[in-house]
Formats: sequence, C-alpha cells, structure tokens
Amino acid sequence: MLLAGGQGSRLGVLTAKVAKPAVAFGGKYRIIDFPLSNCINSGIDTVGVLTQYQPLRLNTHIGIGIPWDLDRNEGGVTVLPPYEKVGKTEWYTGTANAIYQNLEYMENFHPDYVLILSGDHIYKMDYQIMLDYHKSHNADVTLAVMPVPQEEASRFGIVVTDGKGKVTEFQEKPEHPKSNLASMGIYIFSWPVLRDALIALSEQEGCDFGKHVIPHCFRNGKSICAYEFGGYWKDVGTLGSYWEANMELIDIVPEFNLYEEFWKIYTKNDILPPQYISAEAKVYRCLIGDGTEVYGDVANSVIGSGVMIGRGAVVRDSIVMRGAVIKDGAVLDKAIIAENSVVGERSVVGCGEEVQNRLKPKIYGFGLAVVGEDSVIPPDVRIGRNTAVTGNTIREDYPDGQLASGEILDKAGVSI
Repeated sequence: MLLAGGQGSRLGVLTAKVAKPAVAFGGKYRIIDFPLSNCINSGIDTVGVLTQYQPLRLNTHIGIGIPWDLDRNEGGVTVLPPYEKVGKTEWYTGTANAIYQNLEYMENFHPDYVLILSGDHIYKMDYQIMLDYHKSHNADVTLAVMPVPQEEASRFGIVVTDGKGKVTEFQEKPEHPKSNLASMGIYIFSWPVLRDALIALSEQEGCDFGKHVIPHCFRNGKSICAYEFGGYWKDVGTLGSYWEANMELIDIVPEFNLYEEFWKIYTKNDILPPQYISAEAKVYRCLIGDGTEVYGDVANSVIGSGVMIGRGAVVRDSIVMRGAVIKDGAVLDKAIIAENSVVGERSVVGCGEEVQNRLKPKIYGFGLAVVGEDSVIPPDVRIGRNTAVTGNTIREDYPDGQLASGEILDKAGVSI
C-alpha cells in the first residue's frame, strides 16, 4: 500500500499544482518511480496507490502500470482515491486512516502480510529481505529504520531496541530522543494485526501510523521489530534536500547509482527525439534529458526532457524540469525551474547575497531561487536568492528590474 496523497508543502511552489510524489526528479523520473520500482524488483506485483492531493498528473503517470510491469489481470497497480460511502464519508485524514478506508481492497487479496510505503522517498530497497526478517523474528510489526545524526533525530519517529532487533520503545519526533534509529515510514504488518488495529482506531481523528497505530500495537503486547537499512535513503521533503539529492546524481561515482543493471528504476518514457548539443555549447558534469537542445553553457546541473537552453545562456548548479525554456543570454545560478516555465532573455535567476526569506524562511532557504511551473520571467530582470516566483510575471512586477533576495512574487494566485 503506497501512500501518495500528500501535498509536500515544504517544497513550496513545486507542489502548488502537483502532488509531491509526482514531482520530477533526476531529469527523467518522478519521485514515485522509486518505491514502485522497488516493489517490482522485490517481487511485489499487487500495489494500491492512495492518492488525494492534486492527483491528475500522478494518475496519468501511473496509468495501468505498464512501465513497472504492473499491468496485470490479477493484482497489478490500482489507484485508490477517497470515495463517497453510505454513511460517513471523509477525505483521507492521516496515513493510517487512508489505509483503513481501503480495508475492503486489501481483503480481496486475502493477504498474509501488508507492506506500507511512502511515495515520496528516494531509495532502493529489497522488501523481500525485510519480509524474511519479519518472518524469522515472528514479528507482528516490522519497522524499517536507519541511523541518523543525533542532532537531527528529533525530526523523525525514533525507535529504541534491545540490541536483538526487538523494539522496546517508540518516540514520535521526541524533543529528547533516546536513540538515533529513525523510522523510515516503511512498515510490514501481519494482516490480522493491521486489520484489528485499524478497526480499533477507526474513530481516531487523523489516525496516523507513527502517532497512533504503532503505540496501539505496543499497548496490546504485539511483537514489534526494527529492520535496520544500510543503503541510500533520502526524504526529499525540503527544497534543500531535493536540490542536494539531484546534485548527487551528477557525481562521477554517484552515491545513489541509477545505472545498476540488477536494480533498474523504471518510469513512463515519452517518445522524444535525442538531445542536441550545438557546436558552440559547453556542457560539464550534467544529466540532460531526451529532446533537450543546448546552445549555451551548462555545468553541474540536472536538465529534464524537452528543455531549450538558448545561445549565451549560462546554467550552473541548477535543476531545470521538462519543457522549460531558458532564452538567449539568461543566467541560472543555484536555481530550480519547474516544468514548462520560461526565463526571458538576459534575465538572471539566483544572484546577490543570501538573505532570509521574509515570509516563509523555513521553506525558501538554502540559497535557492525557485520558479514554479508554467511561470514566465520577463527579459532583463534579476531575481535574488531564497526567493520564489510563480505565474506569468511582467517587467512592472520587478521594482528597478529586480526581485530582491528573500522575497516572494506570486502572480498565479496559489498559496506558496
């Protein structure tokens, strides 16, 4: 059961029109491709994808599951939005509530075990190994965990173990964590345990696995184990971590390797022409998607498919998503340009000093300049750092031809 209904509000303008699991990643992928690929690579062929916030692009991307070999007569992939019921009808109000509302879907398959996944993490994991661990420990619940720096532990659900894998205590985002083993939001439940817990907590408002289901299982004496994962895993929940994870892909030997034959990451591939790099272009340490044309200079950047980078344009340390147009002479420096946006001639996105964002400092930081999808930046303007721009902007929107560092310009009328 793949939870893909979240907004991902900490990604700001990037999720104004699209669910977080459908945000582009690595030039050709979307974030949800990673857990879906993990499923099929682990031998799991029955997947329910729970959607809610802005689901259109996610639904279109998943389709009937062909890229992941999940287009099957039995099982396969099923998209599960909230639906009207006789009696109480509600949106998904928490991670566990979303699963509870789909008990009937799971019952149809008479499962022995149910795997709960988040749709917004970047990682590779063989869930079969975790299931073998669950069985060998005779566990009712198994949580995937990994060590995190002690100073960051309060951001996560923290587990305390007895040294043999059995969980003795679970703390949800504690102020004073007792360990540094963080829950990854990946759970395996023995089916009767999950079903009974969800039914028992069905009246709990905003029912959540970390806050309610795991503590409930503790109180009722269930055997809970921790499966320690030692591979690459990144929660791309902030603009900073999202940018970093993309930049790590362009290392000579990337920590997260997309090129392994035995563990491929599958995605929906559009039919596009090859890339074109012109004679006057300069390209250094980049990922460049299909159908992209480069006439300028690009360095240390991740460029999506169907992008146009004009003559004299300079793109450094940036992410440019599919369909964007960077016109002649424009400069991007540590910028994120979302899908189908246009940066006008000679405009600069990402310049000047780093100043804390005035309205949303916890979202727009990290020295980034972020442009939302379908946005237009006019020619000859300068946009500072820790900024966000969305909508069809014109020259008059920029006093003295610039958007100062730490400011937000919203012409799309979305809450960013």
